[in-house]
Amino acid sequence: MMNYPVNMNIIPEVEAFFDEATNTISYVVKDPTSDACAVIDSVMDLDYAAARITHDSADRMIAHIKERGLNLEWIIETHVHADHLSAAPYIQQELGGKIGVGEGIMIVQETFGKIFNEGTEFQRDGSQFDALFKDGDTYEIGNLQAFAMFTPGHTPACMVHVLGNATFTGDTLFMPDGGSARADFPGGDAGVLYDSIMKVLSLPDEMRLFMCHDYGPNGRDIAWETSVAEEKANNIHVGGDKTKDDFVKFRRERDAQLAMPTLIIPSLQVNMRAGEVPKDKDGNPMLKVPINSL
Repeated sequence: MMNYPVNMNIIPEVEAFFDEATNTISYVVKDPTSDACAVIDSVMDLDYAAARITHDSADRMIAHIKERGLNLEWIIETHVHADHLSAAPYIQQELGGKIGVGEGIMIVQETFGKIFNEGTEFQRDGSQFDALFKDGDTYEIGNLQAFAMFTPGHTPACMVHVLGNATFTGDTLFMPDGGSARADFPGGDAGVLYDSIMKVLSLPDEMRLFMCHDYGPNGRDIAWETSVAEEKANNIHVGGDKTKDDFVKFRRERDAQLAMPTLIIPSLQVNMRAGEVPKDKDGNPMLKVPINSL
């Protein structure tokens, strides 16, 4: 593992926002020594049946930032989500900030640009985003130095972001009783995902881990914060004495039984564009439904 600049003495303020419709947790993370903050994995609301987009989820985060007088510097996407739409451009329009994602976005854009039969006007170089992170890249939120860890496996563009003693795992890892995310999307790989999880679990035991999703297994209340130590000891897919072979076998068998996420078709089209809804030749917002392609 490369020498990441971990600083456990910095304790950022973390405010979580749970979206019940998609079981997504979004975050506002504040530098403890300034008014600077970042938004991580925002949600744009979509009533799929009515084909109607609203921004109630994003407005709650925007209101929180304004009420506290914070300065939004970064809008981070941990990966190209397949289960919810990003509100990044809407939040950026309201509050500013730079939109960042892992440089693997270019692989995702190339893959799904073909699946959705996007024309040459759809750029596949990640230029829709303000910043493309490489493994170990650092960036500042006020006085807080953050860094990105490349954690492919769920998708080829997944990045885990570490801000002081708080790590935002995206879909690389779930709560201990939730295990891990699927690895059967195009570009996913269970063995690679296991290696990425081990990279995350090589961080200090007391590192706080914040999940992007939670589904309340066995009827428990929704939760989103755990620790490296808790995951290493108790994660039902990778914890204890479970091996990489055990994980790969389980993940492949489990993934073969899973249905596609309800919002995968709109989510991919929007999120690979940094949250912008594609438009038809007349400039109207429009989504495609590729048949028998996923």
